[in-house]
Formats: sequence, structure tokens, C-alpha cells
Amino acid sequence: MGGILVAGLLAGFGIAVQVGAITVLIMTLSAHHSLRTGLAAGMGTATADGLYALLAATAGAGMAALLRPIAGPMRWTAAAVLVLIAAKGLGGALRSRRTAAAGASVIEAAEADVPVRRRPLGAYLQVLGLTLLNPLTIIYFSVLVLGLHNGRTWSVADAAVFVLAAFAASACWQSVLAFGGALIGRALTGARGRLVSALVGNAVIALLAVHLLVG
Repeated sequence: MGGILVAGLLAGFGIAVQVGAITVLIMTLSAHHSLRTGLAAGMGTATADGLYALLAATAGAGMAALLRPIAGPMRWTAAAVLVLIAAKGLGGALRSRRTAAAGASVIEAAEADVPVRRRPLGAYLQVLGLTLLNPLTIIYFSVLVLGLHNGRTWSVADAAVFVLAAFAASACWQSVLAFGGALIGRALTGARGRLVSALVGNAVIALLAVHLLVG
């Protein structure tokens, strides 16, 4: 049981610490909206990782084989959603800058442009959906679980420990990202700083969407 617990923790951290579009998105949401929004987004990713760990622990290679034929469409869908998020973020940053330049305060400009989907529940659902669109996550967990099974069948307790450990590890890392984003947000209090960070963050999201397609 102890070995499965360690394996679950390592699996959760292993998939979570990879820097990608979701990493940038969580930090950007936390920096430009609120820590609560960033944490909610991070929990969306952790929930998806936990669900995929559950599928891997119960279905193993069969689930990976099922997803492999639709990996291409899932990748295209994820990339398209990321491009839309980046475009929305860039447009919002520019509108906030123009509003601030017209005489409104930076805080008023930012609050006027916070869409409903970027509040905690919306951020959670948005990032949950994006993470679920990544077929590599289920393949990653399935291959790992196959190796851990080593020819034997896991009990319900084994599977539960693995899944909870993977979720906890992922949630811990996503929380670190959210807190990091919040610290960046507090440091960038000026209108120019917020604009630059929004432009850079959303440009990186767009570039990562392109990488998702060509990678």
C-alpha cells in the first residue's frame, strides 16, 4: 500500500509540474483576476488529473487504446479553445488599457472587463474541460498503472490510494502556481505592468496552442 501511495504522489507531481498552456493559464487567471480564481482553475486541473488517474487505475491500457484514435481531434479542439482564451485575454488587456488611459482607475478598468467565465466557478469548469481534452494525460497514467500492476489486479483500496494521492499531488502543485500568479499580480500594480504581463501571458498561451498542434 505504501508503494502505491508513493507512486500516486509521484504520478500526480509528474504530470502536474510539466510547464504548458494550463500552467500559464492558471498563473494568468490568478494574477489578473484573483487568488480564488487561480485556485479554482488549479482545482479544475487537479480534478481532471484525478479522474484520469481513476480511469487508468480501473481501465488501464483499454482506455488508452480507446482514446488513441481520437487524439488528433481532441488536440485540435484543445488548441482552438486555447487560441480563443488568448485572444479574449489580449483583447481584454487592451480594452482595460484604453479605459485606464481615458481617465478610469486601473482597478475599475480591470473589474469592468472580468467576464463571468473567469470567476472561480467558470475558471474551474474552463480549466477542467481543457485538461480533460488532453489525451496524453490518460495515456500517461495508463502506462504508469500498467507498470505498477506488474501482472496483478489492484484492489479497490489500492486504486483509491493511487487516485487520491495523484489528485493531492496535482492539487498541491496547482495551488503553488495560483499563489505564484497572485504574487505576480500584486507586484504588477501599474497599468503598464498589468498590460505587459497580460500580453506576455496570453501570447505564451497562443504559442503553446500552436505547439500543441505541431508537436
